Amino acid sequence: MNGSIYNTTKQTDSLEESLPVPDGATPASRSNALLQKITGVLSTSYGDPEIRDALRTLDERTIQNTPENRRRLRLGLQKDVIESNGHIIKDFGNVAEQLKHIGSIIASLNQYSEEMRRHLTLAKQETAPVLQEASVLLSQKDQIETKQQVLEAFNMHFTISEGDLMVMSNNNLPVDDSFFVVLAKVEKIHKDCQVLLGTESQELGLELMEQSSKNLNNAFQKLYRWIQKEFKMLNLENPQISSPIRRALRVLAERPTLFQSCLDYFAEAREQILLDAFYLALTGSASAGERASTKPIDFYAHDSLRYIGDMLAWTHSSTVSEREALEVLFISEDNDIARGIRLDMASEPWSRPDGDMGTTLDGQTALEQLVSRDLAGVATALRQRVEQVIQSHDDPVLAYKIANLIHFYRVTFAKLLGAKSALLDTLSDLEQSALRQFRANMKDQVVTMQTDLTGVPPDLGIPGFLDEALSRLKDLMKSHDSSLVPASSREAEFQPILNEALDPFLEGCETLAEDLMEPDNSIFVINSLLSAVKNISDYEFTSEAAAEIDDTIEEHVGKLMEYQHAFYLHTSGLHPLVAALAPLSDSDEDLMKILELDSFGPQALTHASQVLDDFLPSALMDAMENLKHLRNSKMAEEVTEEAAGRFCEDFEFVEGRLVAVDQLVAEKRDIEDMAVNGHVAPTPLRKLFPRTSGEIRVLLS
Repeated sequence: MNGSIYNTTKQTDSLEESLPVPDGATPASRSNALLQKITGVLSTSYGDPEIRDALRTLDERTIQNTPENRRRLRLGLQKDVIESNGHIIKDFGNVAEQLKHIGSIIASLNQYSEEMRRHLTLAKQETAPVLQEASVLLSQKDQIETKQQVLEAFNMHFTISEGDLMVMSNNNLPVDDSFFVVLAKVEKIHKDCQVLLGTESQELGLELMEQSSKNLNNAFQKLYRWIQKEFKMLNLENPQISSPIRRALRVLAERPTLFQSCLDYFAEAREQILLDAFYLALTGSASAGERASTKPIDFYAHDSLRYIGDMLAWTHSSTVSEREALEVLFISEDNDIARGIRLDMASEPWSRPDGDMGTTLDGQTALEQLVSRDLAGVATALRQRVEQVIQSHDDPVLAYKIANLIHFYRVTFAKLLGAKSALLDTLSDLEQSALRQFRANMKDQVVTMQTDLTGVPPDLGIPGFLDEALSRLKDLMKSHDSSLVPASSREAEFQPILNEALDPFLEGCETLAEDLMEPDNSIFVINSLLSAVKNISDYEFTSEAAAEIDDTIEEHVGKLMEYQHAFYLHTSGLHPLVAALAPLSDSDEDLMKILELDSFGPQALTHASQVLDDFLPSALMDAMENLKHLRNSKMAEEVTEEAAGRFCEDFEFVEGRLVAVDQLVAEKRDIEDMAVNGHVAPTPLRKLFPRTSGEIRVLLS
């Protein structure tokens, strides 16, 4: 680097020496020019690539840095440039020659190319019709191949072979797996024809749908006849029911009309079979003269309740067996028969019941309906027999027990057959018939009671008709308690029974009591009501009725208490005093009026005191004697004690007035002798009537 700087300095010095000096230039101007030159050289950036290349070229020439060489440097460089340019021009001359040769070759090639283009145009013009025809043929080939594939697929999917048609329609061929396979294929064809109906040309779809519908109808007719034949040989008691008939029923369910027709045929056959079995159980022999191994139900016809119970029990047992057998036959785990009916309801909308357009078919419901239809004949025979038994008895208890028995089985059958069943309707009618008979019998009993009303027993006890009614009511309550009526509604259900079996007889007791005097009438009614309450209080469902009777008893107890109170007042002689004091107040004026009352005169008051003294020793015993016929001795004691308490209050009232009068007279009396209203002061009333309330309470306690 130092060498380069030194060389640069030398070049600068040499440049200064070599700079030409213009004529007339002064040393000062020459110095400025040199300074500018030096400044320009020094301001040059040695990082400039051109300067660096120039310096590198200068170093490569290995020129000695002498004044002579510096002066010849420009000439040498110009000479080198001229020589290099000459070489370049020579090379470009060679290139120009070669380009001329290439140009001639390209011209020749262009000529050949034009000639080939001309030949190609002619060839294209000659082959264009052939290519166009070939293109049309290829397009037609593709279309034909596509049509062939469509035709093959169409034939494979939408056509049935003659052999398959024979399997579907020939009744001599069995209904096996091949039949169901072909049937499924035809059903798929019929369904897929709907796609063809959506195209522009619907004729093919209509023809195929018509043909497939015809084939399906033939197949289902064959299946329908086969199922009917199998039903004739079907034994429901056989636990191993063949699966083909179950599969056939599932498939036939897709035609609700045919399926229903099969069910009707099956139900009619089963109805007759069950009816024959019912008569066999009743009589012990069938129409063919067969004999049963157990005693016939008619053997117990004398025992009406057992007779009806045995018939209902047999019906229940048969219903359970029938349901289990039909459940195996018609119901599977996936409920496929019901699903088949639902899927094809749209194909036969007329097969739906009126108003049943949106109802979802339930296999269990259909099964319950079928079982109910199978039992229709048994239900009719059962109705006749039970109604005959009901009408032939006049015992209301028996009629009510029969009603409860039928209610029990009605609830039981509802779990097996659902809420809508002809058998349930029959049982409901029989239950109502038994209840009507119960009410009719009870009305007869009431009429008999009202006609034969006799006198009240001497001891005022319950009459015979009420005793019989209560005994009958016990049996009714026991029967109701054992029924399946929900606990929440038992009281409401039994209230009409009480109205029929108890209320008229209690009213009869009140009618008899109207001819009695007090207190016998109240005692008689209370005894009757107490007996009724005692009999019905053992059951919760009679609590409300018992409470109502208790309220009635309280009313009559109040009457007894009033009677006992009046007995105390009149027998003790206190009543005239109480009656005389009742309209007077406790004012001084009214108190002084007491002295003027006849009841409080000396003689009258002395007589009242004597009567009271005669009454008190036996007062309690005499009062209890009034209620000696009351069956509840505790009630008699309570009534008598309450009446005695009220009597003591009345005595305290009289005693208070007497004391008040004596005090008032004493205040107005002079120290020696004082006249009251112009009269001589009377004897104190308390001396004439000395008994105190404390003594009265002790004697009456």
